[in-house]
Amino acid sequence: MEIQGLPGRVLGELGPAIASGEIPEGAVLRGEELEERFGVSRTVVREAVRVLEGMRMVASRRRVGITVQPKSLWDVFDPMVIRWRLAGADRSAQLRSLGSLRMAVEPAAAALAALHASDDDRRELSSLAVELTVTARAADLTAFLGHDIAFHSLVLRASGNEMFAHLGDTVGAVLTGRTEYQLMPHQPEPYAIRLHREVADAICAGDAVQAERAMRTIVTGALAELEQQLG
Repeated sequence: MEIQGLPGRVLGELGPAIASGEIPEGAVLRGEELEERFGVSRTVVREAVRVLEGMRMVASRRRVGITVQPKSLWDVFDPMVIRWRLAGADRSAQLRSLGSLRMAVEPAAAALAALHASDDDRRELSSLAVELTVTARAADLTAFLGHDIAFHSLVLRASGNEMFAHLGDTVGAVLTGRTEYQLMPHQPEPYAIRLHREVADAICAGDAVQAERAMRTIVTGALAELEQQLG
């Protein structure tokens, strides 16, 4: 969810400042001060604060103000929260957490997709596997990222599990973060592309065991590469 206009500008400064700890847990913000700081109306501030409340990053109470909440309460699956954390000092911890989440979820999702994917899903996965091969050979990381996000999101949706499907944006955020912060090789590794083709082939063939195995190899390898990059 992208917030546009003046509320988006306020949110674009407050969100990262809270996520990075620049505005710490327990800090109390005043609406009037924010209006003055950003040169915006009360309505604009309220709209930005409402979004932060939806992410559980702040709580707003009359005669108290806007209080920054503990990180343990935040909606850590929200793509904007992920993006803000990746932009700050919390980047390494955030990437490791997301990598562990992928290891827990994506292999199971691939196995379920082999059993439940529709014919259209199977055709689209095969097509995306081809696109990943083409863009990897061309070293077009921007196009590759788009296809990679689409591939992994489709596997989650095709699993038939609505909770897995809901994690598509979360996985997309970590894949985007790896590329934006130059934690990806300049040209995707051939073995990684081969494994994506194996996942697609296994799902198309209804082979849950192979789909799970290939996806587990992908996410395990991604986490190992990440650990190397982060030191």
